[in-house]
Amino acid sequence: MSHIADRLISDPGLESGVAALTTERIQEVVTRMLEGETGAKLKAYHETCMRCGLCSQACHYYKSHDDDPSYSPVNKATETMYELMDKKGKVAPQRIYEMAQIAFTECNLCKRCAHYCPVGIDIGYIMSMVRRICYLLDVVPQYIRDTSHSHASTMNQMWVKDDEWIDSLQWQEDEARDEFPNLRIPLDKEGAEVYYSVIAPEPKFRTQLIYQAAAIMHAAGVDYTMPSEPGWDNSDMCMFVGDFENMGRLKRAHYESAQKLRVKRIVMGECGHAFRSVYDMGNRWLGYKKMPVPVIHSVEFYHELLTSGKIKIPKKFDRPVTIQDPCNIIRGRGLMDKLREVVHMLCEEVVEMTPNREHNYCCCAGGGVINCGPPFKNTRMEGNRVKADQLRATGVKDVVIPCHNCHGGLEDIIGYYDLGMHGKFIGDIIYELMEKPEV
Repeated sequence: MSHIADRLISDPGLESGVAALTTERIQEVVTRMLEGETGAKLKAYHETCMRCGLCSQACHYYKSHDDDPSYSPVNKATETMYELMDKKGKVAPQRIYEMAQIAFTECNLCKRCAHYCPVGIDIGYIMSMVRRICYLLDVVPQYIRDTSHSHASTMNQMWVKDDEWIDSLQWQEDEARDEFPNLRIPLDKEGAEVYYSVIAPEPKFRTQLIYQAAAIMHAAGVDYTMPSEPGWDNSDMCMFVGDFENMGRLKRAHYESAQKLRVKRIVMGECGHAFRSVYDMGNRWLGYKKMPVPVIHSVEFYHELLTSGKIKIPKKFDRPVTIQDPCNIIRGRGLMDKLREVVHMLCEEVVEMTPNREHNYCCCAGGGVINCGPPFKNTRMEGNRVKADQLRATGVKDVVIPCHNCHGGLEDIIGYYDLGMHGKFIGDIIYELMEKPEV
């Protein structure tokens, strides 16, 4: 069995944060957090956890490190939150460094382990609260800290300025009109049926996804709009950092920009963590009893377009594909069957991974882990060998991946393990196959 102290990785954010800590400061923050934010939930988990280890088989880090017990979910909880609770926060600053590395880089908050726990302990929640404590102590990996600062300063993940966002939409509209002369990307249209939101990496790095979404909306005759003001970015690294105050700001901006336009509902692009932030965490932090505007993920939206006949697929994708199940829309929302119905409507042959659906392995990029940056890339690659084995066993070359983080994670794994595979968004396939309006 290895130990976290034996595998510490140098990170300027963690190092500078720990250098400023005192044991008294740690005690004060831990006490305030445990008494003021988590209520009885953590106490119940701590008291009911039997340390049985059944959760171990669920964890891709544990399986990928040859069943090393130090990577088991119960050990991660024991070495972090349970220790903080037992010692009432009286731990040395260096111990916080070790806890931060475990919580930020050796757990994706994928919640697969919750399916294996006989008493329903949610270790993903426990790790998110460890991150919350680390954030309040200012001990956060530098790369994801910078990303959360971008959110706090610009209300988007990629420091996209307001005019750059509008320019990106107009640019994609102009590009698309070469193919669809009547296509428009409506901005700030009041009363539209659909408010379409994306994550900031799309205007920054993947503008073709905006192009494709606009083409699909145009072909389907969808009454939609996109907002011009901050609130358009539905992503949320503040949630994963533990900066719940700014998570609340971001989600309020997102909902209020949709309410301002009086739209019927929000359709979110193919991103899992953003959906989690709007549907399951940011809304709760804000105290919303119900979501102020109905929200659906693009998997649900594409399912509607295909089953209603608004999008017609004259010929299916003719190469075999497999399906990645993003944690936040599968375990978090239960879209496993709709995802499969969509993929089967688009593709001739689907080869399932084993296991699949809610038991599929995480991409090892989600939960903010990929956003912790280059210092921890090898942690991700070595921590998900089991995913590489799972992908390789399908024998296919194309993977349907309806989530941005899963794309980043699987592309890295595919390259690292030389699998020779390619990832595709659902929008990629629909755009490629759909019956396009005649010019």
